[in-house]
Amino acid sequence: MQRYFVDQECWNDNTLYVNGEDTHHIVRVMRMREGDNLVAIHPEKGPALCKITKVAQDDVHCCVVKWMEEDRELPVRVTIVASLGKGDKLEQIVQKGTELGASVFIPYQADRSVAKWDNKKAVKKIERLQKISKEASEQSERTVVPEVQSVHSLHQLLEMKTHYDHCFFGYADEARQQKSESLSESFQPLKRGQTVLVAFGPEGGFSEGEVEKLSNEGFKSIRLGPRILRMETAPLYFLSSLSYMLEEF
Repeated sequence: MQRYFVDQECWNDNTLYVNGEDTHHIVRVMRMREGDNLVAIHPEKGPALCKITKVAQDDVHCCVVKWMEEDRELPVRVTIVASLGKGDKLEQIVQKGTELGASVFIPYQADRSVAKWDNKKAVKKIERLQKISKEASEQSERTVVPEVQSVHSLHQLLEMKTHYDHCFFGYADEARQQKSESLSESFQPLKRGQTVLVAFGPEGGFSEGEVEKLSNEGFKSIRLGPRILRMETAPLYFLSSLSYMLEEF
């Protein structure tokens, strides 16, 4: 069933209205009418099965039929730090990473990032990525929309370490070492409810200086299997492996 994330100010106890682009989607794309059902997600209370009571020109009014209990989120809160890459690679990471359960995305201006975002470009890029995150959350039936933060520097990433229980970074050299610790072993200390920060380099990987600073600040380098992965593949491998270990294994 189609679902929509509805801002808190649009709710009044067990009634609500949907506005903006979602109104167009409900009326023009899904062709819903009064009496049809949809799932509306409250920012704090979560999802509710709702019935459309009125279709107006600028909004759609609904009433709550019942509140729903869902367990769709990863048992740990994961922040993905993705280096700026060429083309739509960051968009792929946000879309697929949202489907796989990431909670936050942080674009990172790495030493070897080919792409460069000026301030004007960055604002539009972040808005685009946040929209992709919302659409992917609706498609994958999540109960929260991952946040896409502003572009960070290495200094900002290092300062964030104290706010997380575990900090990792994907390092290609770990895949080249036969005796490196496996990813499943790196996941062993993780417990439900904890927070994870994981950083991934651009097409050319992290520079030696970045590796040194990340390691010195307590970020643990991890091995993402025996093969060298593309920058847009590595975060998805990490999230898929984490989901299997904590949700399916």
